[in-house]
Amino acid sequence: MLCTRLTNARILTMDPDHPVAHDLGVWRGRIVGLDEAVTSLPAREVVDLQGATVLPGFIDSHVHLAWTGMKATTPTIAPCRRVEDVLAVVADAASRNGRPGAWVDVMGYDQRTLGRHLTAAELDRVSHGRKVFLMHDSGHGCIVNSAVLDLLPAGVPHENGFLAESAMTAARRLRLPYAQEELADAIEHAGRACLAEGVTAVAEAGIGGGLLGNSPVELGAYQLLRDQGRLPLRVQLMAAGDTLRPVAAHRNDGIPRALDLGLRTGFGDDWLSLGALKIYTDGGMMARTAALTSPYEGMTHAGQLQDDPDRLAGLIVDGHLAGWQLAVHAIGDRAADLALDALERAQDLRPRPDARHRIEHAGLIRPDQLPRFARLGVSAVVQPNFLRYFGDDYAAVMGEERAPWMYRGRGFLDHGVTLVGSSDRPVADGSPLRAVQFMVERASASGRLVGPDEGITVDEALRAYTVAGAYACRWDDSAGSLTPGKRADLVVLGDDPHVVDPSRIGDIEVVATFVDGREATQEGHG
Repeated sequence: MLCTRLTNARILTMDPDHPVAHDLGVWRGRIVGLDEAVTSLPAREVVDLQGATVLPGFIDSHVHLAWTGMKATTPTIAPCRRVEDVLAVVADAASRNGRPGAWVDVMGYDQRTLGRHLTAAELDRVSHGRKVFLMHDSGHGCIVNSAVLDLLPAGVPHENGFLAESAMTAARRLRLPYAQEELADAIEHAGRACLAEGVTAVAEAGIGGGLLGNSPVELGAYQLLRDQGRLPLRVQLMAAGDTLRPVAAHRNDGIPRALDLGLRTGFGDDWLSLGALKIYTDGGMMARTAALTSPYEGMTHAGQLQDDPDRLAGLIVDGHLAGWQLAVHAIGDRAADLALDALERAQDLRPRPDARHRIEHAGLIRPDQLPRFARLGVSAVVQPNFLRYFGDDYAAVMGEERAPWMYRGRGFLDHGVTLVGSSDRPVADGSPLRAVQFMVERASASGRLVGPDEGITVDEALRAYTVAGAYACRWDDSAGSLTPGKRADLVVLGDDPHVVDPSRIGDIEVVATFVDGREATQEGHG
């Protein structure tokens, strides 16, 4: 007897062997058959979907769940467009924390909205003796007051209280760690928001260290949720690159650096597992720190790498030698050059044809770099909603020649590169459907076309959030398509994205999300 049979639906399986179905059978969380194979079988529950469209559950291959959850419950200055309004929010947040010397966290900082950066002196006037930390929306910088600057190690660079990249990391280390219970609550909150948008599985992009790690025992927060049955969706965890440490492994293993006990990509189960090793090479476009080969339009600087290029390349090579899949953050084209060079060197040293290494973001990729992605078998994990919401600004700072190279679609696909969709939430809106709409239209929220020749079809865009996402996360044997034997993770939509006008794709209703064949929006799992 089936556990569940979904019937009277337009099921778009993303499986070329059986692309459309009307019935789907589930037994113990797995799909056991489609259409005639299950239509006549008895089932404990029959769900009539009344003609709704069904797709594989969306896979968001690059997220920050803890940051997303904490941002939702932390004071924010995001609506403010005047310096005095920002300072009023900070003053209120500081006054609500009754302990002198305590940390005051505020989210939503973006100098572009204000027209300039705030200064430490301005924060000092409203901080009431607290240590103030304003997180930049990009995750690549922060503004702090003098109470924080006074605690930083000598030589940490800043511009009147603005700290970027590794300098921000130095400030965050003063603030960390967060408690596992606090992290678990934030992760659960963010996970439920993902479910509401049809996302059934995510890759958490860097825990335990790096720019955005929250605790040296951060994995324990996810395991706590799993133990308590509160993990809302499937999570793959990327370990931050700086969690690797030198090890005295046997010389035949050829492993110079590793995570403790030799843990690497693939450890875990269907609900919680270790994914790629996350390595940052540069910053971000929003903070003007993405590493470019030529300066930003109208500016004299070209961004920055996270560290000495040889050290970054060495970490990439060592991660490959230790058996990890690599997720290399490279937004600017100069950073992509570094990443591709290091990945090529690593493969020369120890060929691993199915390593499935990834470039995270691939925000500005020159035409000459596309064949290198293909030759190395590197996936491009892009964030289409960056251009939907920030495209006007990014196009302006890239200039007319480079703007069409941003967050490509067609260019990758035409070169045979696996194109993977993701959100980087909370940096941008997490909705896969709005991202799909942008991938098709290439229109920002203002209507400006950004690299229109990079537009792709609806089916190709949906594939980026299903089949390709499963491939990039090494889940392709169990997710990404509604194929018998795979997990019964799916999303029910109020309309078919292939049928509606492309301008309406982002507004399609997510009717329900199923994980393991059960409606999951209001349930914990684990």
